[in-house]
Amino acid sequence: MNDSYVYIIVALLPLAASMVVLQVNPYHALVIRGILGAVAALVYAVLGAADVALTEALVGTMLAITLYAVAVRSSLVMRLGILNDESSEADDDGYFGQLMDNLRTIFGKRHMRLEVVPYTNTQALHRALMDKEVHAICAPSEQSYQDDALPGDEKQPYHTAIRVQRIYDIIQNELSSPGTTLTYVNTPDSGEKHP
Repeated sequence: MNDSYVYIIVALLPLAASMVVLQVNPYHALVIRGILGAVAALVYAVLGAADVALTEALVGTMLAITLYAVAVRSSLVMRLGILNDESSEADDDGYFGQLMDNLRTIFGKRHMRLEVVPYTNTQALHRALMDKEVHAICAPSEQSYQDDALPGDEKQPYHTAIRVQRIYDIIQNELSSPGTTLTYVNTPDSGEKHP
């Protein structure tokens, strides 16, 4: 009896595993992880371990993929707080729409979503940033962190304050249109002490 097909199926395991590790897009990695689980279940079934194959198919593939999808979907979001009236009223020069398009492009390259969270007033907007409800806030310049603006910055119609250093670095390096002044805001820990 020729069992060469078993060797071919088993060879797919390290191939699929290396594809998962090397995948840049997390959604593609989820699909390949599903393929890896299906191949593992097939190997177990071919080798006569039907109970292990069923467990791998149900838990290792279906449940794991579902949990990973939820985790990836919730973690790849950049929450941007804005004032309520800002999203509804169109600015004369189109700076806000252009800024949102640029941010979506920047985060789209990293397979992230930009979630815009409206707030009713400036105090609520700043409190959301300090309470870590949002990663950044964007407000018209006169209502924003003017004291934190860097000297030499030319007057921009919007000011964006960011509390996550990595997001600040990404936006600072890749934002092409000058519609906003960027500021990094170091938010205090919420009473947690680290050793």
